[in-house]
This record gives sequence, structure tokens and C-alpha cells, in this order.
Amino acid sequence: MFPDLTRDDVFRIETARLWLRWPCARDAEAIATLAGDPAVAGMTAAIPLPLDRGTVDAFVIRNRRENAEGRALVLALSLREAPQGLVGLVAIAPDAEAAGPHLGYWLGRPHWGRGLMREAAGAMVEAYFAYARGAVLTSAALVENPASRRVLEGCGFTWQWRGERPFPARGGPRLCDLFRQDRAAWLARRHGAGCGADVFDGIVRAA
Repeated sequence: MFPDLTRDDVFRIETARLWLRWPCARDAEAIATLAGDPAVAGMTAAIPLPLDRGTVDAFVIRNRRENAEGRALVLALSLREAPQGLVGLVAIAPDAEAAGPHLGYWLGRPHWGRGLMREAAGAMVEAYFAYARGAVLTSAALVENPASRRVLEGCGFTWQWRGERPFPARGGPRLCDLFRQDRAAWLARRHGAGCGADVFDGIVRAA
């Protein structure tokens, strides 16, 4: 799904305030702490509670492998002033139950309310359509998570319908708002903003 450009762990994306980079072993402690917060994990389909270090280590290894194989793109979010740290994760991965790959994300609670997730998710949307030449991207937000809905709408997604999605880590299906963005809509946004090929909405070239 993703090209050679993203399959090397030197790949990164720079935005106004963030570096998006491959997750690595040193991120495990921050992931366990931030993603293990019930306020964060409770809004996700896959993060178990409690979240132990062994699960996190396996997660990092698995996602580095999937990045290298081009089957998914999972990137850690680091503040530009603290590039060795981690404040959240954003990912695009296949979704057999949707019309296209799924955009997922989480942000550590200390960093909420600053627009960082909108910035990171927007960068991933750009990477998918510009570098992977994607056709359609999907996502979902729990109905009780309006902040996530605002992130998706801010990145150009449009609401499709409300329905149940599997949430195995939460014990079963949960009611979600389902979203979609296709390549035509992405191109229209770019042209409407007068953007060049490599920069959009504050996103700087991938390195």
C-alpha cells in the first residue's frame, strides 16, 4: 500500500509543531503511560486496559515490520522541540470492513486542546494521497467522542453514516460516526487552497 519512500525508518514528516517518525524501542515507556490512560484507551478499538510493557514492546516491533513491508504506516508524534519524545501515534492501515484503509490515532491527555492531532492527522492524509497515491481513506469516531469528529472534519473527511464498528479491546461493537475521504475530494481541497505539490496546510516535505 505504501511506497519505498515510507518503508525506511529514516522517513519522517515535519509539520509546524511536530515530527512524525517511525516508532522505536525508546518510545515504549511513553506509549505505555499515555496510551494506558483510560481516557485515551477507552476511545480506541484496540488498546487494552491495563496496558502492560510487553504488549507495547510487541506493538512497536509489529508496526515497524508493517511499515517496512509497506502494509501500513504507523508514525509516532514528537514535538519539534523534543524530537526524542512521544506525545501520540497516528496510523493508516488496511480495514477489511471498510471501503478503504483506515486512519486511526491517539494523543496523550497532557497534549489535548492544542490542535496537535488535527495537525498530525492532516499530515497523514497528505502522505496517503500524495505518496501512496491512495484512492480512498476511511475513519471512525465513537459517538461520545466529538473531539475526534472535529479532527476528521478538519482534515477533509465527510460523514457517511452512523453504525456499529468492532471494538475488541472494549468488549464488543460500539456505535460510531463513520467518515470517508476520496482522492477527488482531496485534490479539490488542494486546488482550492492553491497548494503546490509538496506543501499543504503547514505540512513540510517528508525527509
